[in-house]
Amino acid sequence: MNRFFLPVICIIVLFGSCRTPKDVAYFQGLGNLTEEQKESMNQVYNPKICIDDVLIINVTSPDRESAAPYNPPPYGYYKPGEAEIGISAETQNLYTYLVDEEGYINFPVLGHVKIAGLTINEANRMMEDKIRESLPKVLVNIQIANFKVGIFGEVAHSNLYYIKSIRVSVLDLIAMAGNLNINADRKNVWLIRDNNGDKEYIKMDLTDPELFASPYFYLQQNDMVIVNPNDAQKRNSRYSNENSFRLNIFTSVISVIATVFSTIALVKRDL
Repeated sequence: MNRFFLPVICIIVLFGSCRTPKDVAYFQGLGNLTEEQKESMNQVYNPKICIDDVLIINVTSPDRESAAPYNPPPYGYYKPGEAEIGISAETQNLYTYLVDEEGYINFPVLGHVKIAGLTINEANRMMEDKIRESLPKVLVNIQIANFKVGIFGEVAHSNLYYIKSIRVSVLDLIAMAGNLNINADRKNVWLIRDNNGDKEYIKMDLTDPELFASPYFYLQQNDMVIVNPNDAQKRNSRYSNENSFRLNIFTSVISVIATVFSTIALVKRDL
């Protein structure tokens, strides 16, 4: 009888250990969403320019000579008939603009311009309206040069990530970090957002499809994501620390005892 039940018990244990815990799966019930729920999750992403952002601003026009004063060197100041100078990483500091603590940039010809708090599209239109007073046909293109987000905790690669595209979601960031560890608490992920000095702390549940409808699904520049360990990992960590402490004590005691016995043996030999 025991010979029959032993293989059965082993098979049950094997399959039980291979089963994926429910809390590990992302966005559970995603296939059961109604069309109305899916529609509510559609979002328009419009990041806003913040203090300390570094902006690249290019002004173009059919009248290239008249547009040149609005572009800093080396991009703008070339003589008619000369080839445009290529932009490289070494020369980016010559045509970028830092948004100061009051939300202004110092732009050629226009002077101080308030730009913080505007979306990229709003800032483009505002700059175009100002420049059209002297240059009727103009197109302004603004980019955020230092768009970065960070993720730390139970992920494969905790790091700060500099993003060329400003459209990045929490899922994009997790993918960049090499996915969450198996011991990550997917229901206890925190987003820390800096709104020009005011901090927001948002708890996210990566097992809930409603996250797609959240205004925090898409990240803003300087967002930080913290992935906490689950309860099992916390217990294992505490157990490992306690065992390590006990092992150190045990090793120290053994070392002392060995030293004492060695000393006694040497004394007896000398006698």
